[in-house]
Amino acid sequence: MKICVVGLGYIGLPTAAMFATHGHQVVGVDKNPKVLEALSRGEIIIEEKDLDKLVKQAVTDGSLCGSEVPVEADAFIIAVPTPITAAKTAKMDYVKAATESILPVLRKGNVVILESTSPVGTVEELMLPILERSGLKAGVDFALGHSPERVIPGSILYELVHNSRIAGGLTPACAEKIAAVYKCFVEGEILLSDARTAEMAKLTENTFRDVNIAFANEMAQICENLGINTWELIRLCNMHPRVNILQPGPGVGGHCIAVDPWFIVEKQPETAKLIHTSRLINDARPTQVATKVLSYLEHVSDPQVTVLGVTYKPDVDDLRESPVLEIVTLLTAAGVSVRVYDPFVSDKFGGDLMKAVTGSDLLVLGVHHSQFKQLPLAEIGAVMRSKQIYDTRRFIDEEAAQAAGFTYYLLGRD
Repeated sequence: MKICVVGLGYIGLPTAAMFATHGHQVVGVDKNPKVLEALSRGEIIIEEKDLDKLVKQAVTDGSLCGSEVPVEADAFIIAVPTPITAAKTAKMDYVKAATESILPVLRKGNVVILESTSPVGTVEELMLPILERSGLKAGVDFALGHSPERVIPGSILYELVHNSRIAGGLTPACAEKIAAVYKCFVEGEILLSDARTAEMAKLTENTFRDVNIAFANEMAQICENLGINTWELIRLCNMHPRVNILQPGPGVGGHCIAVDPWFIVEKQPETAKLIHTSRLINDARPTQVATKVLSYLEHVSDPQVTVLGVTYKPDVDDLRESPVLEIVTLLTAAGVSVRVYDPFVSDKFGGDLMKAVTGSDLLVLGVHHSQFKQLPLAEIGAVMRSKQIYDTRRFIDEEAAQAAGFTYYLLGRD
């Protein structure tokens, strides 16, 4: 098959490379010239395990190339962003533009698949009317539906292959045709459904996690107020065979869990009360953490803080919806001088760790990157003005920190 993938971001590029290395001719479409220039050299501008090798192989073999506009193909896959607006509604401009860009090259027998996480009804209410302006009828002349990605940054290539996948078609026949597109590399079960259910399934999966994280975060706040160690509480509770409480943290980030629940609330604001409340709880965490940081600096003149890690999760370069970036903004607005060190975002926050901590009054562990497990605490303490650590992830060894002379504070306890 010839496959056209519209959008070469964190999902589109790995998907395009996967198809290209499994026997298909793939054209990747993107408006960003830096993405296309890198692709022409067989290179990437995002961080993802082994993706650089896969893209290099596909480009070298001639099975993957880039384009500014879609070309005629057998299947079109839309994998563009669906960001959230300030009003907490889905911004669908990119999906609309991507769908319209397919119109000039849409042909009878094509398969059009939306991968972008979207509010329920996007396929039927947004995409279908646009595509049928071609004179072709969806479900008769071409297949249309939604097949949401279900992968996690850092393991995208593995999960694209091994995770189960939903093929949600406008009609049952559309679902079958969508499933047939992915069968070349998906080893997990491909589950057939309708487009609306597929759209809701992706939103529900991430909302389930968001609600459970909100419970952990609310318990952390309650425990702090009552003088209870949240982490010890969770350890004890999770010894129960039917309890699995997640870990609290400084907030929820990423393009999925921090965003997708709002798409449900947008469609059902009067009904999605628990979902809405959970979002508010998690969105409030950066402010609560920033307030706690300020309390540790009450008696410090011209305070300086060093934040370790600002990506939305450990060991990736993804800054989307990062709660730690919001904490940095809040502290800066409160008059605190903030330095940031994150080796995964070296162009913005890399540099020298020791330079970042020199003269600091408080070290805030924002993201538990694996390399932060072995921090040179003695050396760091020697160049700090005040030896304090605030660990928002229960990641730094408390005994080692205290042995190095630090006052150690833990989110959910202190």
